[in-house]
Amino acid sequence: MTYNFKDSPTIDQVGIEERVARFNTRSIKKESKVQALKLALNMIDLTTLEGKDTEGKVKQMCYKAMHPHDQLPNLPSTAAVCVYPTFVKVAKDALKGSNVKVASVSTAFPSGNSSLKIKLLDTTLALENGADEIDMVISRGEFLKGNYNFVYDEIANIKTLCQKHNARLKVIFETGEISTLDNVRRASDLAMCAGADFIKTSTGKIGVAATMPVTLVMLDAIKDFYYKTGIMVGMKPAGGISTAKGALQYLVMLHETLGNAWLNNKWFRFGASSLANDVILQLEKEAKGIYFSKDYISID
Repeated sequence: MTYNFKDSPTIDQVGIEERVARFNTRSIKKESKVQALKLALNMIDLTTLEGKDTEGKVKQMCYKAMHPHDQLPNLPSTAAVCVYPTFVKVAKDALKGSNVKVASVSTAFPSGNSSLKIKLLDTTLALENGADEIDMVISRGEFLKGNYNFVYDEIANIKTLCQKHNARLKVIFETGEISTLDNVRRASDLAMCAGADFIKTSTGKIGVAATMPVTLVMLDAIKDFYYKTGIMVGMKPAGGISTAKGALQYLVMLHETLGNAWLNNKWFRFGASSLANDVILQLEKEAKGIYFSKDYISID
């Protein structure tokens, strides 16, 4: 599908902020809250992307993905774990027999500053090791120069590799670097036209990560793309979402913008590992009437 940057609408920032403010005033009844919290937990991609990652750390994270809290029965697993390509096979083996997906970052994550050859090799390594999903970063410098065809072609090339391995592609914009809501909308339209299965806000490696206004712009882009093509695209806000209350506000926004069809982890994810612990603590409070400290939950 071709992309023409002139087709992307100009964003009314004031209007977006007013809509977000309305979402934040919505209340959720107690009987629905537990269901919503479990849904949020089931949408999380537990992530470790550090230079000090080890096989042991990845295995521990995989255990937590399958068993978020042993003291609280009937919790769903998280949606996925996200690791570097070199740890994909470790995660795949640790998660064998579960429904938890293995995602891998690629394309010179987090900067995206490398050659297409290296980015393809990076992605191929992850896919050949068994990755179910690829989280790629766009070349923000090229995007900001207005070289949209360059960015489009990179995404399309990575998408072709993913299709060969039946893997889904998440495209990360690093919205804190591309800055404006107009650019966020333009990147969303471009990525979806190039074949993204998901669009994702951030790497989590810079100070400015997911925000509700940015996410709303991306959800609107997904809605418009669906009305135009009939193709569903997923959404992943990543970084900066650390509380259960915040997650529920995102789910309200998702429901009111895209509807019930997107209210599952096939089409919506949270890239926020620290969020899992707060969701678990809130579920414990709903079940036992006691709010435990965060020291009660394992970090990984």
